Amino acid sequence: MDISSPEKDRILTDFPLEEDAVRQRIVDYLGGRTPATATCIHLASCDSADPSRIERWPVAELDRLLHSGVGVARSLYDSRSVLVHLDIEYVNHDAPAEAFTNPRRAFRGQEPVVAKIEELLAGWGIRPLHLLTGQGHHFVWRFARESELERRIAHLFPGVFPVGGDRVFAHLALLMDYFAFRIKAEVEAGADSELPVEITAIQVVPGAAGERELVSIDISEYGDPLASRTIRIPFTRYLKPWNSGLARRLGLEKQIVPCVCLPLHEIDVERALRVREDPRAVAALARRCCTLIPDEGEGTTRLLEDYLGSATRAFHQRFYEAEHDSPELWPVTYARTPLEDLPGCVRHTLQYPNDLLLKPAGMRLATRCLLAKGWHPRHIAGLFRSKFEDPSYGWMGCWDGYSPAFRADFYVRLFAGQIALGLDRLEDFHCDALREQGFCREGEPPCDVAPYREALTPGRVVSERSLHLQPTRSDE
Repeated sequence: MDISSPEKDRILTDFPLEEDAVRQRIVDYLGGRTPATATCIHLASCDSADPSRIERWPVAELDRLLHSGVGVARSLYDSRSVLVHLDIEYVNHDAPAEAFTNPRRAFRGQEPVVAKIEELLAGWGIRPLHLLTGQGHHFVWRFARESELERRIAHLFPGVFPVGGDRVFAHLALLMDYFAFRIKAEVEAGADSELPVEITAIQVVPGAAGERELVSIDISEYGDPLASRTIRIPFTRYLKPWNSGLARRLGLEKQIVPCVCLPLHEIDVERALRVREDPRAVAALARRCCTLIPDEGEGTTRLLEDYLGSATRAFHQRFYEAEHDSPELWPVTYARTPLEDLPGCVRHTLQYPNDLLLKPAGMRLATRCLLAKGWHPRHIAGLFRSKFEDPSYGWMGCWDGYSPAFRADFYVRLFAGQIALGLDRLEDFHCDALREQGFCREGEPPCDVAPYREALTPGRVVSERSLHLQPTRSDE
């Protein structure tokens, strides 16, 4: 780990993880009264320098992990329930430690988004477990496996890849698209957010403070197999600034205060920011709060019903009306995409996809330009998939445990959906912004993305029929 010795000693010894109440709250979050009865499939480390590489351990290893100095997470996969998890966080691309050195400002910037999330969830009757993390909020709830609700969600679309064999999680991603789109649309309509609100930590243009900062609605976990994703456990240490190397790299080891992830139980954010740094207050909170993940099947059914009547559902129907070309056809289809007709920034991203196309900003740029040229969004995903599955790009073990097909579908669906529904106003889709984001290369012939931006109107990207049809309820 990249933690200096004094700070490591404080993080490992000050917080009362051996306190009975603290340990029990941790175990409760795993879905049992004891580790032996937990419904959590496995434990994992979090806050590592490479979050895509997950070390997994049996739940029986809990006590050893709590004393080992790693951040501890639980599997999103659960043996009895389908867990629903929403993560929002403050992100600053120019001052990446801002959430840790100035947490009150970072959390204040998230308040309009949190308020809208709570309003939407209350409208559906969902009462989640609400957690405060090092730089944002988690909202977690569950519904029963082998239930009618699970069956309905799992059969929304026949064309969705059953990632890792878990059809319900692959389709739950569609409901989370809808939820995220609603949050973004309604926060922006209220015009009370000082920070831009984006879905995933995408690049943004500098704001009033002169920095590229945003509130990220991070639903990226729904772009991967269920077995590959984990969620942070309340009352465990938040070690990201140290384990990622950020604190050392910026010389901030002494300026970032150690903390734990906490449930917001009868306390507001301001008080939680004080409690999370005080070991005695942490222990006191553990003795009077609950960390059981609530069963909100009835509310999730209401969420499903709203999704089925939404424009997001209509866009998903348009998206899944096409299929990726089969791999045996790629040499004569996707591999022959005429790259010379694309702007240099997009051409370079597709020619060198490792790692330009792995980045959400790279996928968004290519998606925008290909949509403007009339590509169906599902075939854009198929093109990306063909790049991800081509070993000549040197992916090595990058895709071990992950799904190139589902990852490509997820991000293209996310970016194309925002354009189709009017949520992407294309404010940063111009050459100056792309140059700031590092997409323009020295020596490339001059190009202009203005014609592509002009072409990205709803009538061009998604047909009039798709935008205005009443979604059919194919799950019934």
